[in-house]
Amino acid sequence: MVLAQDEVKKQAGRRPGGGPGRGGAVRSWIRRAWPSLAVFVAAFLLWELAVEVFGISSFELAKPSEFLGEMWRSRDMLWDAAWVTTQEILYGFLLSFAIGVLLAVLIVRFGWLERALYPLIVLFQVVPKVALAPIFILWFGYGLAPKLLLIVVITFFPITLNTIVGLKAIDQDLLLLMRSVGSSRNQILTRIRIPTSLPYLFAGMRIAITLAVIGAVVAEFSGAQNGLGYLIQFASTQLDTPLMFAALTLVSLLGLILYYGMSLLEFLLRKRFPHITADTTR
Repeated sequence: MVLAQDEVKKQAGRRPGGGPGRGGAVRSWIRRAWPSLAVFVAAFLLWELAVEVFGISSFELAKPSEFLGEMWRSRDMLWDAAWVTTQEILYGFLLSFAIGVLLAVLIVRFGWLERALYPLIVLFQVVPKVALAPIFILWFGYGLAPKLLLIVVITFFPITLNTIVGLKAIDQDLLLLMRSVGSSRNQILTRIRIPTSLPYLFAGMRIAITLAVIGAVVAEFSGAQNGLGYLIQFASTQLDTPLMFAALTLVSLLGLILYYGMSLLEFLLRKRFPHITADTTR
């Protein structure tokens, strides 16, 4: 009887079709999210307490209550700056995605291109990107172009490398089968290699989107008239520490939102096309 009552309670949180209802989904989300939220709240409380106890000046380290208040007071200015930086990140990321995937497909499709281009790609990766920012500004001015170029240089490597690994990580028996029935290289690429590479590609995209945030801020440090990076630099010259921390907090939140947005996109794609995005390497 007790077991029957427990079963009724479990079913109460489920839809008639058997899946979790909206209430069950919310409870599940809360169960997953509360450890992270608790850590954030505890860290902010400790930060606030430490600044108060040790008597640290707000010029040196702003309390969370100070920069959260500054975020509200300067919300219009911060929103404008965040929108500018967000556009730079998204445009640069999309450009990097197109270049990275195209490069990976060409390298896997034509073996000689891998031997020719791979050292150059690795060389680009080890070049200090901060040093490139002033050069790009010298070449292209203070507009959008140098910022996009810097973001592409920073972010295309994980996309290219992960896609190459994914395109090569196919079942060799399946590859032999496709060849035995006379499939062309292009057919193998589109029907086997690209679907297999999607989990690897999304892993690279999640890394790249966080690097794109860093690239946009570094580019704005070097030369810009708006954006969160520009605002951080401006606030530091004015010794306005609460504004600087407010802009830094927005940059961090922006990176967090874009990272989980990428995870959400992967989840929706897997749900919509499970036969395409299934991880066939397992």
